[in-house]
Amino acid sequence: MASSPLPFLRGLRPTLHIAHRGGAAVAPENTLAAFRQAVERYRTDMLELDLHLTRDGELVVAHDATLERCTDGTGPLAALTLAELQRLDAGFHFTPDEGRTFPFRGQGVRIPSFRELLRAFPNLRLNVELKPDVPGIEDTFAQVLQEEGALERVCMGSELDTVAERLAERLPSACHFYPRDALAAFVIALRGGDTPPEDPRYTVLDMPLYFGEVRLVDTDFLQQCAARGKWVNVWTVDDPEEMRQLLEEGVGGIMTDRPDVLRQIMDAPSKPG
Repeated sequence: MASSPLPFLRGLRPTLHIAHRGGAAVAPENTLAAFRQAVERYRTDMLELDLHLTRDGELVVAHDATLERCTDGTGPLAALTLAELQRLDAGFHFTPDEGRTFPFRGQGVRIPSFRELLRAFPNLRLNVELKPDVPGIEDTFAQVLQEEGALERVCMGSELDTVAERLAERLPSACHFYPRDALAAFVIALRGGDTPPEDPRYTVLDMPLYFGEVRLVDTDFLQQCAARGKWVNVWTVDDPEEMRQLLEEGVGGIMTDRPDVLRQIMDAPSKPG
């Protein structure tokens, strides 16, 4: 979208390699270890990540509201300070082989703060979801982005329409992706042959490839979105054949837990003829 008025989208062309949580199938999700691997080994174009607020008001990169699945901690993430969270082992539960080995345990993998992430990858585009509906989270987020000079390289939003609306009001010039209800209304209308509701606050559709057995994205859908100035990223695609088809269709971006597989497919020579 070379002509997009949004700096985030300026010059972008399909199809982007997007590491979902940094590549959750190949490294501990939402950690600097995963993000570095995605960038350095798999040459990802964009990192997808999630944010929560700590007890002392710091933004940290994590998907879950609780600590059990990804760390050796327990209980709600929001009950701990940043310092307390960063004493946990964020590589504790990661296993590439269904529990036979845990190669990141005890290796110093921590929950990163959002500032750490921005500073570690100062030139990389990010797709960032704010998870909790906490009053003022949009103000904390905006302050970090402005202090770190990162506003133009982050596309932001929330699954929750209330949070997404507050974000759009707080940062109207930024790139925003559709929240759940607004996304559903847009997609249902477009696929049903109706005119979708126009909402200039949201420019990016971060959306699932399937709803049940129905494949939501195809060439016609992508063309109709592009005609309305919308960019489409699909999640979370780990199947090689689906990746190949999406590349042929020209989807804006593929979010994957398998950045290794997607990179291999994107680097494969095109078939002659």
